[in-house]
Amino acid sequence: MEYNPSLPIYLQVANSIKRDIVTGKLEPGAKLPSVRDLAVEYTINPNTVSRVYRELEMENVCFTRRGTGTFVTQDPEKVRTMRREMAGTLIYEFLEGMKQLGYTQEEAIRILEQSEYKEDR
Repeated sequence: MEYNPSLPIYLQVANSIKRDIVTGKLEPGAKLPSVRDLAVEYTINPNTVSRVYRELEMENVCFTRRGTGTFVTQDPEKVRTMRREMAGTLIYEFLEGMKQLGYTQEEAIRILEQSEYKEDR
């Protein structure tokens, strides 16, 4: 993973895990990697991973069972909410970028509708 220097690493890793959850790569109730394994996977300090897991627990994205590990939430509504929030963030960032280029929201939407983007790419 390539890290963005303007955002704390623990938030970037947490967002990556959330993205894996909303896309179905991590299923509800799935066991997350141990702190050490995730630290190796992301090449970060184990203390940073602990902070990632604490952050995800505070957001009710995951939960920890003492002695067995950390698991993805089993609440389908939480996953739907995260998905909507992530979509909203992407839309906002896109529209802000288009605004900086001098486009109105309506023009940006028209460009999207006329785009040659294909879903199978």
